[in-house]
Amino acid sequence: MRRPEDPLAPQPTAAAAGWIVPDWPAPPSVRALCTTRPGGVSEGSYASLNLGDHVGDLAEHVAANRARLAEAAGARPVFLRQVHGTDLHLLDADSADGITADACVSEAPGIACAVMVADCLPVLVCDADGTRVGAAHCGWRSLAGGVLERLCESFSEPLPVTRAQGPVELMAWLGPCIGPQAFEVGDEVKAAFEAHAAEAAQCFRPGAVPGKWLADLPALARQRLRALGLSQIHGNDGSEGWCTVANPSRFFSFRRDGISSGRFAALVWRV
Repeated sequence: MRRPEDPLAPQPTAAAAGWIVPDWPAPPSVRALCTTRPGGVSEGSYASLNLGDHVGDLAEHVAANRARLAEAAGARPVFLRQVHGTDLHLLDADSADGITADACVSEAPGIACAVMVADCLPVLVCDADGTRVGAAHCGWRSLAGGVLERLCESFSEPLPVTRAQGPVELMAWLGPCIGPQAFEVGDEVKAAFEAHAAEAAQCFRPGAVPGKWLADLPALARQRLRALGLSQIHGNDGSEGWCTVANPSRFFSFRRDGISSGRFAALVWRV
């Protein structure tokens, strides 16, 4: 007699689960993936592939979901303790989950730089020669504070693998996040970005009441990346299909669902 299937066993491939495989010209040694809601075992408001272990979901469900992700990716994601800051951590084979940082970088094959989100913008970066990969968690505070600058600058810093001398060419992929039609913020958010660059004003539209603005988070990230010299910036263009709030069957959203929201993840690694 056939044994019943273990509901917690690793099962789906990325394609079967409907996850996003970034469309960007990364070198052959680089892999990337962004999960969506389907493909896991969590229930209720966390259904189904919740990867956050800090949102009230059952620990055994989160562990099973993370195991499924690792199985599908063929790499070990390292999950950070994200605090909406700008700290960056170098990941290697000994890195464990729970490191406090909002960005990470690695040259170690099979170790995936991962960021969890539920409205914030995940940004994946790699260099053109496929030596180094990185990821950043871009809520408005970390983005305004310079987390992308910190991540991109880290590609020019010495790490265990020594690259050839010369300029470092980077490319980036922007994942799903809260869209510009849903991300209402206050004057202080607009002011924080404009203090860094006046052109940031172009990424804000007046909200429904005075003192409120609709912010275009992916456009703000693209401005920052272009200022850092990146010409290849792919992924989220601010259209509704990328919006976490507007697509409840596909994405978790804290703005939409509150504290009961799960988390999905974007990750990048070397093979």
